[in-house]
Amino acid sequence: MVIETEEQGRIDKLDRIPNYEKEPVISAGPPGSLTVGWDAVAAQLGATGARVIVIEAYPGVHRHDLEEIAARLDPELAMFSEDALKPAKEIDQMVADDLTDDPVFGRISGLQLGDFFDASALNKIAERISQTHGRVIIYGPGASLVSRGDLVVYADLARWEIQQRQRSFQIGNLGAENEEQEAFLKYKRAFFVDWRVADRHKVEMMDAIDFLLDTNEPGRPKMVDAGTAWRALDKVAAGPFRVVPFFDPAPWGGQWMKRVCDLDPTPVNYGWCFDCVPEENSLLLGFGTERIEMPSINLIFRNPRQLLGGRVFERFGPEFPIRFDFLDTMEGGNLSLQVHPLTEYIREHFGMPYTQDESYYLLDAGSDATVYLGLKTGADPGSMAEDLRRAEDGVYHFPDEKYVNRFPARRHDHFLIPAGTVHCSGANSLVLEISATPYIFTFKLWDWDRLGLDGRPRPVHVDHGIRSIQWDRDTDFAIKQLINQVSPISSGDGWRRERTGLHEAEFIETHRDWFTGRAPHDSDLGVNVLNLVQGEEAVIESLDGGFEPFVVHYAETFIVPQDAGAYTIRPSGVAHGTECATIKAFVRNEMAAR
Repeated sequence: MVIETEEQGRIDKLDRIPNYEKEPVISAGPPGSLTVGWDAVAAQLGATGARVIVIEAYPGVHRHDLEEIAARLDPELAMFSEDALKPAKEIDQMVADDLTDDPVFGRISGLQLGDFFDASALNKIAERISQTHGRVIIYGPGASLVSRGDLVVYADLARWEIQQRQRSFQIGNLGAENEEQEAFLKYKRAFFVDWRVADRHKVEMMDAIDFLLDTNEPGRPKMVDAGTAWRALDKVAAGPFRVVPFFDPAPWGGQWMKRVCDLDPTPVNYGWCFDCVPEENSLLLGFGTERIEMPSINLIFRNPRQLLGGRVFERFGPEFPIRFDFLDTMEGGNLSLQVHPLTEYIREHFGMPYTQDESYYLLDAGSDATVYLGLKTGADPGSMAEDLRRAEDGVYHFPDEKYVNRFPARRHDHFLIPAGTVHCSGANSLVLEISATPYIFTFKLWDWDRLGLDGRPRPVHVDHGIRSIQWDRDTDFAIKQLINQVSPISSGDGWRRERTGLHEAEFIETHRDWFTGRAPHDSDLGVNVLNLVQGEEAVIESLDGGFEPFVVHYAETFIVPQDAGAYTIRPSGVAHGTECATIKAFVRNEMAAR
């Protein structure tokens, strides 16, 4: 690791104090609120006396898990909803336009869950139910399309767990016979089709759910009544909270997170940490010593205005528009050279309403850390496009030094990356990436002649990228508009606040606070997303007692909902008396109001 002695000493100190919380539990209700285990779950459902029990399931929930419940309830009739799906080949044709021929990108599907089912098959199941006088269990994705039932259970699953099941060839996609397909293709189909379809259906039936069933932990289901679950989400939406982060290796991955976040040392590296992507992260809701894991997108669906605020909700609907994640290249390699599409392009080609404007905040950096940003002044677009296409097959080495700026990067530097700007992080850095949410739409231009973790070339999208590059984003533009655009805002006793970005073309604003005392904040204009970028510990406190004090540690991302109102952040614990710093992102007022 090429790093200065002073910097190495600071990291070694962090190695000795691994306090990053990987499983943040939110106290949600009294002990005894959960029912745990197949026998107990079945007993509770049976005790309701319901004749027709519907167990709706998110795609990816194991069929045999649901059959564990059905068998214990000894029904006269048990029906698996997926038996009424249209033939797999017909479904493949139905989703083909959304998936496209591209291995990475597709279009956001507008399909509904009912489109996947054969109407006559559903009618036959409904007819059999009407002719059955004893207990009936209907289970699986789309079970609620067959019957409203006397009791509705929703079997839910976190998206990270879905991805693990895809990678281990346990599951395929909704209505597909593709369990053995490569995981990246199953993920793509889930992202563009399955999750969109399932989420629409989940929102439609939320008020009809009687019980929520957590199926993330194999062999140990946990169930809570819907009223208790919704009250727990009301509580989450009233104060600061963290989602459950997940970590993943990458071809360019580094070693910083492995040490500082105290991760499993077995993987060769960790390149990604998704620390605030509520569409894909989850919540851990604690009930005494037990807890349930729930997709955090449920909070967005159930409490959008309390979480986001009215103005942000009106702009984006029930979507969380801000993403925080880590990119670890410490002792690793460069990220791929890349560019993101402009809003018009992503809307026309992929059906997304906004694009991935972003920024790199350097949470840590080695002495040789760099960021590639913008084109060199005078770079010829035609020559660069030609060289990118020549390098696409991996035979020709793209001369990046001829076309792309390379700037030194230091801890707490902030590089702004509006869509259309060529960029990538170099080796030996820990980037806190602050961006808009549609993160899958990255056009790789060149990947430094390396292979992916699977030993094969990673897909690049030179044609999309060339059409997206803003060729006037040159050296002068980068220096004057994209690097450390820091300006003071306000200060008080023991704190000072400065603006660090993002670019005027982006809808996200970022403020950095340095503080030894109480720094005042307010979420009245919309949801805040923050990270403790300096200091070992800080505490967030409500001015009116609306939520309990909330403690965060170095490098932890946390969300403060709009309903939290005014709050303060101060050093606490071992950090008391030292200078701490947070970076805060929020939707600009003028953009949210449009």
